[in-house]
Amino acid sequence: MQVTETLNEGLKRGYAIVVTADELETKVNEKLAEAQPEIEMKGFRKGKVPMALLKKQFGQRLMGEAMQESIDGAMSKHFEDSGDKPALQPQVKMTNEDWKEGDDIHVEMSYEKLPEIPELDMSGLSFEKLVVKATDGDIDEALKQLAETAQNFADRDEGAAAEDGDQVTFDFVGKVDGEAFDGGSAEDYPLVLGSGSFIPGFEEQLVGVKAGEEKTVEVTFPEEYGAENLAGKAATFDCTIKAVKAPVAAEIDDELAKKFNVESLDALKGQIAEHLESEYTGAARQVMKRAMLDALDEAVSFDLPPSLVEAEAKQIAHQLWHEENPEVHDHNHGEIETTDEHTKLAERRVKLGLLLAEVGQKAEVTVTDAEMTQAVMAAARQYPGQERQFFEFVQQSAEMQQQLRAPLFEDKVIDHIADQATVTEKEVDKDALQAAVEALDDE
Repeated sequence: MQVTETLNEGLKRGYAIVVTADELETKVNEKLAEAQPEIEMKGFRKGKVPMALLKKQFGQRLMGEAMQESIDGAMSKHFEDSGDKPALQPQVKMTNEDWKEGDDIHVEMSYEKLPEIPELDMSGLSFEKLVVKATDGDIDEALKQLAETAQNFADRDEGAAAEDGDQVTFDFVGKVDGEAFDGGSAEDYPLVLGSGSFIPGFEEQLVGVKAGEEKTVEVTFPEEYGAENLAGKAATFDCTIKAVKAPVAAEIDDELAKKFNVESLDALKGQIAEHLESEYTGAARQVMKRAMLDALDEAVSFDLPPSLVEAEAKQIAHQLWHEENPEVHDHNHGEIETTDEHTKLAERRVKLGLLLAEVGQKAEVTVTDAEMTQAVMAAARQYPGQERQFFEFVQQSAEMQQQLRAPLFEDKVIDHIADQATVTEKEVDKDALQAAVEALDDE
């Protein structure tokens, strides 16, 4: 077997591979000899079929296997000897397409190799970590929001008109073509105006009603309504208003805490403080992570495989196009051209991705099965009622598994770098943290 270099330009490599006819014949004979003891043929005992007859019977089929194995073996040996790691799947093609048995095989192989990543002195890096404590004001504000979610309703003054957000208690009878329909009537029904509980256009017509009034609401059921006999039909609802109540926030006391399954107000405050500080910590981590990635981008320089950059730029352009055109849910659209901005962002992502992968490999960073399971469970919550199907999809999709594993691996590498670098804590208020987070979106 002969391997001759034909291209060595930057990260691009090309090789001409020749597998001789003698090598192919030897491999075919080896396969036949290996299979001979188990082969039975009419007129011969098991394992006693002559080699010449076996070659005539099976040689043609085994030749194809021998060709593929020889080429694969040549490629594997080349990568083992050279130490090259292809950025993408190598391109391989047979150049003597008129090949016939007895000829040598001529193959061209080309690829872009992954670059050599310079050693990174992480001890020379320094970062600032923002720290925010939950203040009494933060906790009080969160308590106020909780009290609003646990709101009660109190009767408005006699003769007061219902406003958006009020609770209206009423009886109603729904009719289509003048006839009441099943499931279209109720008594003493409490409806919060603006909640979207009823079909579109219903609740808006009750704004302004007063207790004791009667009101006929005219609506049209949506075309996609669940009940086929009502879908798209015009309907009237004869409503008798019994009470109009305004929302009243719950008192901030132990009783409020119990509504959230906490034994006391002090315990609820403690939980809120922990939750807030957990949110602040997550936001501060994102700020520090961006600073770390910026520093790594500046600290290290190396050639990038053009094919990876091009693929990443196309993916970025495609993603941004769909964000700008949310009404398009499929990929039945024309090719989206990449811009210099897409390419610049792609270069940064490819560079940092290769660098973090190298750092993680040298540090023996791994993602455990337990961490992957947690990630899958978290992702499955986005598909309520279809969790089982999602689990099965992940099990069958190596690409999806990689999508879930990649951010876990990256975060663990970031933690490793932070452990090696100098990290200084800086206590700030939540407004300063919020400004730092918003600045990330502006970059």
